[in-house]
Amino acid sequence: MLVVGAGLAGTECAWQLAERGVSVRLIEQKPSSRTPAQHSDQMAELVCSNSFRGAAIHNAVGLLKEEMRRAGSLVMEVGELHRVPAGGAFAVDRDQFSAEITRRIEAHPLIEVLNEVVDRIPEERPVVIATGPLTSGGLADDIAAAVGAEHLAYYDAIAPIVSADSINFDRAFRASRYDKGGDAAYVNCPLNKEEYAAFVQALLDAEKVVPREFEKVRYFEGCLPIEVMASRGPKTLSFGCMKPVGLTDPRTGRWPHGVVQLRQEDEAGTAFNMVGFQTRMTWPEQKRVFRMIPGLENAEFERLGSVHRNTFVDSPKVLDDDLALASRPGVYLAGQISGVEGYVESAACGMLLGIKLAHEARGLEFSFPPPTTMLGGMVGHLREPNEDFQPSNVMFSMVPAIEGRRLNKRARRDLQSERALQDLGAWLTDVVESNDERNGSARTADRRLRSIPSG
Repeated sequence: MLVVGAGLAGTECAWQLAERGVSVRLIEQKPSSRTPAQHSDQMAELVCSNSFRGAAIHNAVGLLKEEMRRAGSLVMEVGELHRVPAGGAFAVDRDQFSAEITRRIEAHPLIEVLNEVVDRIPEERPVVIATGPLTSGGLADDIAAAVGAEHLAYYDAIAPIVSADSINFDRAFRASRYDKGGDAAYVNCPLNKEEYAAFVQALLDAEKVVPREFEKVRYFEGCLPIEVMASRGPKTLSFGCMKPVGLTDPRTGRWPHGVVQLRQEDEAGTAFNMVGFQTRMTWPEQKRVFRMIPGLENAEFERLGSVHRNTFVDSPKVLDDDLALASRPGVYLAGQISGVEGYVESAACGMLLGIKLAHEARGLEFSFPPPTTMLGGMVGHLREPNEDFQPSNVMFSMVPAIEGRRLNKRARRDLQSERALQDLGAWLTDVVESNDERNGSARTADRRLRSIPSG
């Protein structure tokens, strides 16, 4: 089995394959070549933060991490060994974490590490491409040729997502522009002239994230950061993403001076996307400025906005249900290039593909975890048809809501987490563990490697 890229997704994928008795060749371009973000020659390098984000299981990524622990994730096991204090977050000593991942991968008798640059999709099948968000050069060109250049994006513009139950409908109202389609498709937050002027000024004054050199890309006019649009003149937004035409505020009977529109993010209507509000404002500033919008005074953000350098495919259009390229059967994508976002999500994607391909190499059937789990919800995000697909961290809106109960947010999250772990347990028993036991690939290698001292 061939895996290209020894980041979080690639090392997790290779480990899961090898632990199930499948020989792996893992190709990594370091040390002969690095992306602009990389600074060490270790595998699974954490190039940005050392945080894996929230730890509690009523947090979406916290639940994902617990599911990964129960599924036997290498990244989570090593992360626990090198965890550092971080309040409610799960953070690690990045150098020790990467060194331990590297040691374990290189010590595994079924993993051969090759250091070379891959500039085309290899001919070998199956192959897992896990080259990360800065995939470029010949390999990026070859992937673009395989999927169609229009389905490979080279940067990421993400708008914030707001929890539905934090929207103040005393100010916000549901409507479609000119009532087109007969459905109230959007939540609309109206601003009068004074509120609009204060909001635009706050956008201009807010602290922005300074892009690193490799992230300096030319913005597409159709996807500008909100503050860049505001800098072009005080009326720009009211003729762009905040235009009020065709939207009558039921409180006044008139069109507002400006409107922020929120589009439903999930089928259950638990989360809404702030349309056109991609931004380079820092996260604390986003919360402060966006809560100036009438109706969002107490907004809880499931995801904050960003614009950053990233290479990813339009997964719902170009990947099949097994996360392989529809145009190149047997070529699988793992990690951020597949359309997930974040350290943990990337590792989780690699873990699932490793388990899947190991089963299939032994002639066994495999199904991804159920959609009630955060792992299943993440896979669903990559499969669900979406005309405006963007990479995303996991969110509770990716899994089905708890029906028929009037509960506060924390209680709902607790019930969703409880259901997820129960359903994951059944999946592990029925799909993973039973197949492993039937084929004699229990964790003898794992027990041997755990006995090797760190250092």
